[in-house]
Amino acid sequence: MAVYTIIDSPLGELTLTATTAGLSSLSMPGQKNPVSIEGMTRDDAAFTEAVRQLREYFAGERTTFELAYDVSGSEFQTRIWDALDAIPHGTTVSYGRLAASIGLPRERVQALGAAVGANPLLLVRPCHRVIGADGAMRGYAAGIPRKEWLLGHEGAIQPTLI
Repeated sequence: MAVYTIIDSPLGELTLTATTAGLSSLSMPGQKNPVSIEGMTRDDAAFTEAVRQLREYFAGERTTFELAYDVSGSEFQTRIWDALDAIPHGTTVSYGRLAASIGLPRERVQALGAAVGANPLLLVRPCHRVIGADGAMRGYAAGIPRKEWLLGHEGAIQPTLI
């Protein structure tokens, strides 16, 4: 059975969903294709550890998340999402370099970008750390201003306000 909670954050209200196996999504306001919580039960207690870790992240006390995830995706998406987890806090990587790091041919970079964009765990699985080769901010499901804020918060770029 899937449950959800909603918490306040510097980025607005975050919606988290989970199953008994782990966190299944984290959505932000205005996100493209947010996960629907229709039919789910609100269960704030089920998210105690996730909320604690998110609060620590926003306070600058945490750089990685140690949570169980329960997400489904294709084998290709899962491979890309695992690669996102390896991008260190406070750094960025281009789509091309991310592809090269996992042995993906250059002609598959667009497919990699689509898999990054399909990441259901915004923030905790750091898709915001992937940028254009020229340093430009390219797509983020919750909008470029939130991507810039996250990278500024992590010290990867000059901080911005949203």
